[in-house]
Amino acid sequence: MRQVSLREFRTRGVKALKQVPAGETTLLVGQNGPAFFLVPVFGDVAKEDRELRRAMALASLREGWRLAEASGASLASEEEMEAEIDRIRRSPEDEPECV
Repeated sequence: MRQVSLREFRTRGVKALKQVPAGETTLLVGQNGPAFFLVPVFGDVAKEDRELRRAMALASLREGWRLAEASGASLASEEEMEAEIDRIRRSPEDEPECV
């Protein structure tokens, strides 16, 4: 993976990316460290977008789990989550009123 500074990318854009081999992911790095990934697209753009969003969601979940564990919060088990979902689905508040 090639690294390009944000400053270089802003000022030289296309020239900076031409130095990156075709198909290689590029990491844009700012003064405070890594900032963005530039990921080449091959083939089906919609499929690649879904895969990228799935990876981002998973990374977000991992960060949430890490923060919850660091704070000492107890995480619900899968069974507890399913029970809560079932309870909410059966909630009478969501039932439409018959007139």
